[in-house]
Amino acid sequence: MKNPVYKLIELTGTSHLSIEDAVNKALRRANKTLKKLSWFQVIETRGSVAKGEVDQWQVTLKVGFTVDD
Repeated sequence: MKNPVYKLIELTGTSHLSIEDAVNKALRRANKTLKKLSWFQVIETRGSVAKGEVDQWQVTLKVGFTVDD
């Protein structure tokens, strides 16, 4: 495909470990049902706090994938 067309969706991944782990969890889950994932963009990073420390990372992504002809 010379000039692909992309569809965008937003996903939010979560992790108790790291931002990177939250991103990877979201992408792994999307890959189970969406094909031809091409790129992602982090649009928001936030988290929750428990006992004065980071409890969970929450990362919202825009994910692009190609649309079949």
